Amino acid sequence: METKVQAKGALSSSIRLKVNGKIYDLTVGKDVQPWHTLTHTLREKLGFTGTKVGCDHGACGACTVLIEEKPVLSCLTLTVECDGKSIVTIEGIGDPTSGRLDPLQEAFIEHTAFQCGFCTPGIIMSLKALLDGNPSVTEEDIKDALSGHYCRCISHYHVLRAVKDVIEKRRRNGSL
Repeated sequence: METKVQAKGALSSSIRLKVNGKIYDLTVGKDVQPWHTLTHTLREKLGFTGTKVGCDHGACGACTVLIEEKPVLSCLTLTVECDGKSIVTIEGIGDPTSGRLDPLQEAFIEHTAFQCGFCTPGIIMSLKALLDGNPSVTEEDIKDALSGHYCRCISHYHVLRAVKDVIEKRRRNGSL
C-alpha cells in the first residue's frame, strides 16, 4: 500500500487491484474504507455484481472469487489486503473478445447445474480454480471443492456431470 502526504499533513493510502485484467487504483478513506470487504468493493464500487453476498460470514461460498488463481471467500477478505493482487470474478472467466462463456459456464448451462443461480458464480469459481490447477481431477476432488458451498436448490449430481463433461472435453481436445 502506497502512502501519500496530502495538504495539511493528512495521510491517504492508495491501493491497486487488478480485477479481470483491468487495473483499479483506489484511495483508502475515499474510494474504500479500511474495513470494506472485497465483496463490498467488487459489488458496490466496481460493479461486479456476479459476486454474491449470501451469508456474509464465510459459511456459504457464494462470494468466492479467485485471488492469484486461488479460490477465496471475498466476504472474509478486506479490500486493503488485496493491494497489488490479481482478482478474477465470474465476469472475468469468459473470453472478453468474443463474449464466449468459459467451458465450465457452458457445461453448467448444458447440464442444468443451477436453479435459482444465486450461488452458482461462487461454485463455478471454486471449480475453475480446481480444474485450472489440477490436470488429474477426480470425483473426490470435485466433491471436496464443492464442500465449502451451501446451496439448497441445485442437484450436485448435475454439477458433477457438468464438471466431468468439461474434463472429458479437455481430454478429447488434448488440453489435459
